[in-house]
Amino acid sequence: MLGDFLADRATHESQPLQAILDGPTTGVPRGLYHYNDLLLTPIVMKLPRGARSKKVRKEFEAQKVVEKWEGSSWAKRRAAKTARQNLGDFARFEVMVLQKRRRNLVRKAVSKAKAA
Repeated sequence: MLGDFLADRATHESQPLQAILDGPTTGVPRGLYHYNDLLLTPIVMKLPRGARSKKVRKEFEAQKVVEKWEGSSWAKRRAAKTARQNLGDFARFEVMVLQKRRRNLVRKAVSKAKAA
């Protein structure tokens, strides 16, 4: 989720595959989470080791992580998927009609290009 930030990695020998996750803007409690449960993004923040939630929040806002996330193609795909899921019955019908219209235009243009 956006706003959940990998604050540090766990270095204890019994938790080698865990990270400390902190979500100061989303209300996710700071704690240990397995790497298998995380999806890492290429957005990186520079933080000192062992930074507290207050420092994470301050750097999160200063480095404009939200704007970087919203500009990423990953966030745009998620927003498009959510918009499609929230369509009503008639809106889905309209999308289908527009897709058919586009498909026919492309088919005609390809056949015209082949003929020429």
